[in-house]
Amino acid sequence: MFRFVRRRMYTSAVPLIIVLLGVFLLARLTGDPTNLYMSESATPEQRAAFAAKNGFDQPILTQLGDYFSGVAHLNFGTSLRTGESASEMAFRAFPATLQLAFATMLLAVVGAVVIGCWAAYRPNSLADRFSSLLSMTAASIPDFWFAITGVWLFAVLLGVLPTSGVDDGVLSWILPVATLMIRPLGVLTQVVRGAMVSALSAPYVRLARSKGAGDLRVVTHHALRNAAAPALTVAGDLTVGLVNGAVVVEAIFGWPGIGKLMIDAILQRDFAVLQAAVLLTAVSIFVLNIAIDACYALLDARVREPARV
Repeated sequence: MFRFVRRRMYTSAVPLIIVLLGVFLLARLTGDPTNLYMSESATPEQRAAFAAKNGFDQPILTQLGDYFSGVAHLNFGTSLRTGESASEMAFRAFPATLQLAFATMLLAVVGAVVIGCWAAYRPNSLADRFSSLLSMTAASIPDFWFAITGVWLFAVLLGVLPTSGVDDGVLSWILPVATLMIRPLGVLTQVVRGAMVSALSAPYVRLARSKGAGDLRVVTHHALRNAAAPALTVAGDLTVGLVNGAVVVEAIFGWPGIGKLMIDAILQRDFAVLQAAVLLTAVSIFVLNIAIDACYALLDARVREPARV
């Protein structure tokens, strides 16, 4: 298992370096921050002093070297907007994104297991077709459309939910979680349903039934355990997608997470904060992917020990 994890770490390091290089170059394509942070009445000397203070007067290769040196020491400099440490701002915002992502996936997994098992227990029945229709519809709905529609209906028209922020307790979680959960719930329901249909028709299930096992024990103890591997893989990929793709949802609902921090940093050309936020997100995805692969390898020995020819 250790060799498998080490191998996955090596193969994931190259994409991580490419991401770091990409965000450095793309951030500088947005323009010179000096024009944004200095007033039009600023003198050339004041502009030059601002550029020198923040390293913008250095050649691009020198800036790149300083950037990677800072990454190695987890030092991204200070925010041009607030003067705070960029790393501290990113670490302070990231837990809100993780809480939102994992709460969403927990509800999506529970819902998908219940609906998928219910549909698979009686394949081609009315319940199966109805759940398939709902799950395919949910998997096809864009997040931003569901978010905007939810705000208009429940916050503006009915006035029962807040439009943004986290100051209203549990009510503040409903629309963001529902928006992020709709697609994973639809995808996972289809995966669980397909895996359970195959598992329930397997010989070991028929053997368990012949020994007098009840329906609940057959579904939960025999079939669901063997159907867990594909569902785990898809759930892990969807969790990574939630951490990476919560930017739009956080911006719409004003959720104080890493996605909103990225948007604000891009709009303000706050390079240090943007680089810290992207690196933290990339590393979290890197770690999540390795954890998912490790869990899958525990379930299937063929993954951690490839066949030798």
